[in-house]
Amino acid sequence: MRVTKMHGLGNDYVYLAPASEDRDWGDLSRRVSDRHFGVGSDGLILALPSQVADMRMRMFNADGSEAEMCGNGIRCVVKYAVEEGLVAHDLPVVTVETLAGVKTLALVRDGRGVVTGARVDMGPPSFSPASLPANVEGAGPVIDLPITVDGMALKLTLVSVGNPHAIHYLDSDPDAFPLERIGPLVEHHPLFPRRVNFQIVQVLSRDHVKHRVWERGSGITLASGTSATAVCAASRLRGFTGDRITDSLPGGDLMLEWDGAGSVFMTGPATRVFDAEWLEG
Repeated sequence: MRVTKMHGLGNDYVYLAPASEDRDWGDLSRRVSDRHFGVGSDGLILALPSQVADMRMRMFNADGSEAEMCGNGIRCVVKYAVEEGLVAHDLPVVTVETLAGVKTLALVRDGRGVVTGARVDMGPPSFSPASLPANVEGAGPVIDLPITVDGMALKLTLVSVGNPHAIHYLDSDPDAFPLERIGPLVEHHPLFPRRVNFQIVQVLSRDHVKHRVWERGSGITLASGTSATAVCAASRLRGFTGDRITDSLPGGDLMLEWDGAGSVFMTGPATRVFDAEWLEG
């Protein structure tokens, strides 16, 4: 089985274009994601035909669970589709069917015409607890929701961008936060029946934030496009930032735009690392 390793700011996945979907992709994702016995990745992404868009993406986390969307992964899967001939090479815009709806990507190319990234219409954010879902009364938005995990008091802002996010703002550097201890406890908190992605964010200025993420099903990752989208929307909603921000993640910077209505737009790179043959063994 021919597979390709790609990443968006270090948020890395194994990509392939199967002729059939008739197999246990969750099991394959667990095996290829293993950083000692597999390829090593945050998960597995499939490039597939679609009846409603130029292509379809299915995304599996490192634990085998299927997720609705992946912001870094969708940039990479479009680069992969262009380079593999799954969509027309000269398309300026590509539409992708996901479990979070159809997303539109404006491709970024270098002087040779090589796809190096994309500006993604991530769709409008939702601040309704039911959209995550979260076991919280009311229609939202939910700001500074107090919870305590392992003795640590948190105040969460809840956002859905097709998948669920819970954001905690800090006055200090996120690098010092014990994310490896607190992240899984928030992910599996009873408030979130379908689990949740957890972000810790420091607002540096009106146009710059820094954040780290614990991804549902994968753990700590170097970047997350949906997380950055949720952070952009939450920070703008709360008045911490303006319409455009740079989000600095451990793997690098993403550019986000949201004017308080309609879609959030995310711009970032897509990098192809290597191609290989996966031996089933």
